[in-house]
Amino acid sequence: MDIKKKKKFIKQTSKDFYKVMVALFLAGFATFSMLYCVQPILPIFSKKFNISPTVSSLSLSSATLMMAVGMLISGALSDTIGRKSIMGTSLLLSSLLTMGSAYTDSWYGVILIRSLIGLSLSGVVGVAMSYLNEEIHPKILGLSMGLYISGNTVGGLVGRIVSSSVTHYLSWNAAFFSVGLCALCSSIVFMLLLPVSKNFSASKVTPVFILNNIICQCKNKYLSTLFIIGFILMGSFITVFNYITYRLMVSPFYLSQVMISYISLVYLIGVYTSPKAGILITQYHSKIILMSSLFMMLIGLLLTQLDIIYFIIIGLLFFSGGFFAAHSVSSSWIGFLATKSKGQASSLYLFFYYLGSSICSIFGGCFWFIGHWIGISLFVMFMLVLGIQLINQLNDEF
Repeated sequence: MDIKKKKKFIKQTSKDFYKVMVALFLAGFATFSMLYCVQPILPIFSKKFNISPTVSSLSLSSATLMMAVGMLISGALSDTIGRKSIMGTSLLLSSLLTMGSAYTDSWYGVILIRSLIGLSLSGVVGVAMSYLNEEIHPKILGLSMGLYISGNTVGGLVGRIVSSSVTHYLSWNAAFFSVGLCALCSSIVFMLLLPVSKNFSASKVTPVFILNNIICQCKNKYLSTLFIIGFILMGSFITVFNYITYRLMVSPFYLSQVMISYISLVYLIGVYTSPKAGILITQYHSKIILMSSLFMMLIGLLLTQLDIIYFIIIGLLFFSGGFFAAHSVSSSWIGFLATKSKGQASSLYLFFYYLGSSICSIFGGCFWFIGHWIGISLFVMFMLVLGIQLINQLNDEF
């Protein structure tokens, strides 16, 4: 008998499905509003603390780096303790840390607290995908993953706009407190709504067990390719949006900090492309959807080379739409390809995903120094072409 028939999967017609979607939407909203609230105010940090764009970007890359490291542990812990308890605790802790970061006025203090926030958030990002893979019926998993990523999209958007606006009228300290308070409210509702896992089976986890699983999963051709794709996707996305801020503040645009924050509205395209990509993989090959998404990112990046603000916005729309679609597809396939320790497999994918964010945003500073936006674009184009080549080498079984 198929083991899936013994499990009590959540179907699209059930009340629990809507509870899960709202709860994880709020979890994604809180997580990514806290994570990316610093992105539009990087130039503010540069001026206040007299630091370079590369050093200023550490306020984001330090959080994503610690998140990546934390996910190697949080995924394994959730295999032992449970999904909901790990996610709830992580959300509450990171919300309080974000509110607390409003009271530091030291650059080193900012980096330290942002690192702790990233470590805390690993318990949400590294576990949510596992929860969906276990509890949602496989036929609607792609759709569910896309809807969850939509919450991430909206959270990142709101976090950027709130932080930029509050910083403009008050201060960056007040911005951190505002974002943290919103996240705290979302965290409480999340805990009240999310159904307890029905298909979770606790497993004993040891360091040797974790290491063996990591080695085994990295040796899997398809999983390892998705890990690299995750690195490329997030590395490209963060690099573009970190440095587009600096570009739009100077000639020939001279946009204000608040106006630049509204560029983040292009992320809303992800609310459509994430679930749409999840649906398309049931009709077409995931390989085709992934490659098409990366080509879409390339086209968008090419459009941003024009010194016309409308073309830049259209280019960022294409770039963002392709990014969210690709992430939705690759996230869904991790659950299908991992035959065991799904929590750790999802966490390992996200480890590479956020490692790409940390490493590429730092390297992006070097390319900005050498060639400004052209340098950034060539760097990102190289990564996207490499990603397309890797996907193309996979056979049709993928």
